[in-house]
Amino acid sequence: MGNREALLQGATQCLFEKGFSRTTSRDIATAAGVSLAAIGYHFGSTEALLTQALFQAVAEWGERLGRAMAAGDDPAAIWDGVIASVRTDRAMWAVQYELVGQIDRADQLGQFLTDSQRFARKELAELAGAADDEQRRLLGGLYQAILGGLVMQWLVDPHNAPTGADIVAALKLAANR
Repeated sequence: MGNREALLQGATQCLFEKGFSRTTSRDIATAAGVSLAAIGYHFGSTEALLTQALFQAVAEWGERLGRAMAAGDDPAAIWDGVIASVRTDRAMWAVQYELVGQIDRADQLGQFLTDSQRFARKELAELAGAADDEQRRLLGGLYQAILGGLVMQWLVDPHNAPTGADIVAALKLAANR
């Protein structure tokens, strides 16, 4: 593994152990087993490296989410798969929610979060079988809103967070109101 890959791996480890704002360049260099100068050489800044590491982690999670959502036709089982992936990748989600509070203070982070939101809406809509742009906009926004709220509940109060069956029942209930 080269220095660039080691830095990405070390940054990911530090992100998930310490969070974005508490991770230092020294933490990353130590975890990667490379010099501090390698961060600047390969990424330009610690923030750029951390952002790239998080982007990769989110992309990998997205692939796993796609597999969970394509696992069958039972909506409750699909949502349970989503929930399982949220529990597995809890640290990644905690970092993303940490960054939401910093969105106005960091241009690169703000752009990362904006791009992530747009990508997530598109991917969720496609996984849901949206047929056209309007369906992609509507379904992507709905599923993203549900996912964001679901993640927050699982981060804050996992013992009382909804199950896949709860989500399906609630959507049916809301549709009949």
